[in-house]
Amino acid sequence: MPDHLHWLVQLEKVPLTQVMQTVKSRSTLAVNRAMNRSGAFWQSGFHDRAIRDNQDLLPFARYIIANPLRAGLVERIGDYPLWDAVWL
Repeated sequence: MPDHLHWLVQLEKVPLTQVMQTVKSRSTLAVNRAMNRSGAFWQSGFHDRAIRDNQDLLPFARYIIANPLRAGLVERIGDYPLWDAVWL
């Protein structure tokens, strides 16, 4: 997605806030280097939703996978280069 990230992650020992801080920091450095720029890349904060029941997992995973289709980036889910997942 060009303007946001949907991500399905299973937390183990590291809290979500630390995971997000690391992802945002490292990706900002990489993008800034690649684009020869500096400064913030992500907005502060994030929105999360905990999935506690495995029955809820499949609909959330399918929602994430279909996001490029709903956004009009592709005509078929399989056309999106990062679509491949066990959730389909």
